[in-house]
Amino acid sequence: MKLFLCFFYLFSSIFLSTLPSLTNAANNGRWKYLLNSIGVSAMHMQLLPNDRVVVFDRTDFGPSNLSLPNGNCLRNDCTAHSAEYNVARNTFRALTVQSDVWCSSGALMPDGTLIQTGGFNLGDRRVRIFKPCPTCDWQEIINGLGARRWYATNHILPDGRQIVIGGRGQFNYEFYPKDINANIHNLPFLTQTNDKGVENNLYPFVFLNVDGNLFVFANNRAILLDYTNNVVVKTFPQIPGGDPRSYPSTGSAVLLPLKNLQATNIEAEVLVCGGAPKGSYVQSLKGVFLEALKTCARIKITDSNPTWVVETMPQARVMGDMVMLPNGNVLLINGASSGTAGWEQGRNPVLTPVLYRPDNQIGSRFEVQKATTIPRMYHSTAALLRDGRVLVGGSNPHSSYNFTGVLFPTELSLEAFSPAYLEGNVRNLRPKIVLPANNIAVKHGQTVKVQFTVAGNLAQNLVSVTMVAPSFNTHSFSQNQRLLVLPYDIVKSLGTTTYEVNVVIPGSGNLAPSGYYLFFVVHRDIPSQGIWVRIN
Repeated sequence: MKLFLCFFYLFSSIFLSTLPSLTNAANNGRWKYLLNSIGVSAMHMQLLPNDRVVVFDRTDFGPSNLSLPNGNCLRNDCTAHSAEYNVARNTFRALTVQSDVWCSSGALMPDGTLIQTGGFNLGDRRVRIFKPCPTCDWQEIINGLGARRWYATNHILPDGRQIVIGGRGQFNYEFYPKDINANIHNLPFLTQTNDKGVENNLYPFVFLNVDGNLFVFANNRAILLDYTNNVVVKTFPQIPGGDPRSYPSTGSAVLLPLKNLQATNIEAEVLVCGGAPKGSYVQSLKGVFLEALKTCARIKITDSNPTWVVETMPQARVMGDMVMLPNGNVLLINGASSGTAGWEQGRNPVLTPVLYRPDNQIGSRFEVQKATTIPRMYHSTAALLRDGRVLVGGSNPHSSYNFTGVLFPTELSLEAFSPAYLEGNVRNLRPKIVLPANNIAVKHGQTVKVQFTVAGNLAQNLVSVTMVAPSFNTHSFSQNQRLLVLPYDIVKSLGTTTYEVNVVIPGSGNLAPSGYYLFFVVHRDIPSQGIWVRIN
């Protein structure tokens, strides 16, 4: 009997160690309802370096619940389809978008201007410009793109241009602005990953690798692209199981934190989570909603022989967002546990976010967080704010605004999720940046003196400094999302509660393209409020 019990407990401990770690979700973060309505549904979302957030939906499905300013009308529509949210004041103002931005893409330019591309119908070749100022509004360039772009992906390049990849029926890429290269470049990989009648390769996941090439993921596999010469320099293996992870079988992906930035060989890893099994999209059109994928797959893209490592999430998730937090952890939020992206094609909302700790051992990386009460289904968004909260909005799985008689009414509200690092019981461990001041300009390779305070006991070996690029979020993917852990010398004490470190800004645009970043000091996984840093 004793022998049996020994084997039983041994087997149980081994079995339990392979399961995702689940903590008490009631104590993991908190939600705050910010605004009942901003008048438009936040299908797209971008944080600007003036701490405003631009949101927009589409222009071709009737009036919104927000009037254009000064009684203005555009093509017999007197309502706004874009708004600017003021984070500090918790207010918003209407913006005038002039063409259809439905399912479009974008990124911030190095000067902080939002360049937004493509869309539907008259908007599919437009380039839109939004400058971060209190009274600015949308400007548009007609035929600013060389090809029609709908469901494409943008990424900032080391030279400050944007690359625009893919889109419905577009198996190619181009650049903006077009002063260096105005051509359209074929990308056969997008043809190869296109499932007939379903696609499963829209909004490809794109990340700038540390060698300057682009990691491009579509459907269930990826390549490393030398975009300058249009050469595939590496083909990555298919994710085990072969199920699709791209729209409409929508999963999400992040480039995990880049560390050891002064090493000879810097490592880069990509994490892809969720999606839908093969056949889910077709089945959902028939009213059969298959369970979403419950797995994440992680790959070290800088390895000479890279392989995917598959992990199991606490919950199945499709149409979920992945947000990099200032401490390097990943927040999985929004989405459903069955069905796919598309009108009325998702079921069973996932109300509980999940935290992923990439530095933990497999089996202890996932932590379930406190649940929201608002389903965030198709066309939901999420973005990191400078204070460490995550702004959440959107959800409209209908072809028009629909508030009654449907499973998931159109959501015009905004709410914020505060991770546990913002709880009051850790306030004395939270750093506060004293120097440099907000909106500092730096250069690649520059050493920057950073002073901060911590009221409680400082654990010097648990201090880090991070930079996060503000991303353009839509359709479960945050375009241009990037977090870097900056090297520093030592933590120097300047008094009882004040400390100083000298950090080094990345020396290359391959690591950190020029532009605006959120800059944080992190202590014991607890980030300070961020400041804006601009790399010139």
